[in-house]
Amino acid sequence: MIFFVYICNSEKLSEIFFMHPKLVGASLRFLQRSNEVSLYQLDAPHVANHYFIASYKEAQRLLMHPEEVGFQTYLDLLPPTVEVLKWLKKTEGIHTLDILTILRGGLNYPMEEASYIADIQVNNMNFLSCERIIENKKILRLEIKYQKYNIVDNGTILIGDIVATGDTLKECFNYVIERYRKRGGKLRRIIFFTVGGTRAFDLMEGFTERLREFWPEFEGFTCIFYEGIFSVYQDKGVTGVNVPNIDFYWHDSVLAPEYRRAVLEQENVLFEKCIIYDGGARRYEIPEHYHEAMEYWRDIRTAADHTNMKAFVDEKIGYPSPSDYEEWMTLNHYVSPATSPVSEGCEDLNSLYQLEEAFRQRSYKRNLKQIAELRLSEIEAALGKYL
Repeated sequence: MIFFVYICNSEKLSEIFFMHPKLVGASLRFLQRSNEVSLYQLDAPHVANHYFIASYKEAQRLLMHPEEVGFQTYLDLLPPTVEVLKWLKKTEGIHTLDILTILRGGLNYPMEEASYIADIQVNNMNFLSCERIIENKKILRLEIKYQKYNIVDNGTILIGDIVATGDTLKECFNYVIERYRKRGGKLRRIIFFTVGGTRAFDLMEGFTERLREFWPEFEGFTCIFYEGIFSVYQDKGVTGVNVPNIDFYWHDSVLAPEYRRAVLEQENVLFEKCIIYDGGARRYEIPEHYHEAMEYWRDIRTAADHTNMKAFVDEKIGYPSPSDYEEWMTLNHYVSPATSPVSEGCEDLNSLYQLEEAFRQRSYKRNLKQIAELRLSEIEAALGKYL
């Protein structure tokens, strides 16, 4: 069914759930389902740009299972990328663009092939290599090492990359903007596909405000999140294992209902380190990714004896158990579809709420050490060949 998401400012909710300022008053609106890809738009009164969520079963699998590695990670994102580009071509007249690949994470995103399938002309293939400068195990700064960039006046840039803190993107955007200004050119629009979080709001809203100061005609960002708009941990979490500003989780997030259901229908997916781990390593340095996944679950096994399982489950879901269905709808940016017309392919939200509560209550009673042991054996069986 077609449904919307709304946010209320009740004192009760503010006590239990911090909300990103850009999500206050936001609503998630179903747009279409095409070739098994669901597309949603985030309607938010406090943003200048356009934000969407695309959901697809293979992308869900990528975000749920660290065993998914190599070229398959690229293929998982291809169908939703194609469908979104087709929609943008039909609704917003996107017929030509330039691709910017930010090495190395951007190589995971099938921008060129998706544009070809969607019958959108690509004029230029650009790249930037933004590298961390590290001394004594400390990141001192970011630096553009290599670049190939063609300035196309009044052009549209297509980018795919992860957004966690947004530091790399900020460095790259600053570089590109400076190039355009020196050449006397201007940008029309930036289309951005990401497995990313709420930091994208701060980054893209800030850049749009800045760019419109000297390019008033700049149309802004069109940002498409695969499966959801996530958050990053601000501390090490209940277990003391998670990495701040790197690991994603559900707190203060907006998730496609299909993705939420896919996770809750499996027993252990919610407890993974992060929905993406390191996107570059999963495809290009698989042994490094394998060791990262194994290290996390070994640390969880060690932490299990002093971890409050209820607190851990609530942390991963993003909030304590809501008082009722309506509060759950509010927390998750969903509104009851009871008065909306039926549209094939959308989730039954009431059954999704019940599924989540059943998962929560069942998980409170589970043994975290046993979960860790099981995941260690499963990952080793799947990825042990990369040792």
